[in-house]
Amino acid sequence: MKKIVEQGLLYDFYGELLTEHQRKVYEAAVYDDLSLTEIADEHGISKQGVHDLIKRCTKTMQGYEDRLHMIRRFEAIKENAEQLQKLSKGSTDISDIEFRNKVNTISSNILEELNS
Repeated sequence: MKKIVEQGLLYDFYGELLTEHQRKVYEAAVYDDLSLTEIADEHGISKQGVHDLIKRCTKTMQGYEDRLHMIRRFEAIKENAEQLQKLSKGSTDISDIEFRNKVNTISSNILEELNS
C-alpha cells in the first residue's frame, strides 16, 4: 500500500513532466489498477514493455524528487500547518506568550521550507 501512495505522490508532483504516452500507461497501472497484460493490450506494447515503462517512469520521477524535494517540502509544510491548527484549537491551555512563541516557531519553520 505504501508503494502505491508513494507512486501517487510522485505522479501528482511530477507526472506532467512525463510524455503523454508515459502518463497514460502510468495512470492505467497506478490509478486504474489495470494488469500489465490489460495495459499492454490497450497500448499495443508487450507486457515487459509496460513493466519497464512503469519502472522507468517511477525512477525518473524519483530522480526529480531527489533533486527538487517538492514532496518532502510539501509534507513538512503540511505537518507544520497541522501543528498550527492543533495549537489554535487547544490555545486555552497555554499562556498568550507561550502561544505566540509556538506560532512564531512553527511559522518560521514554514517560511524556512518555502525559502529553501
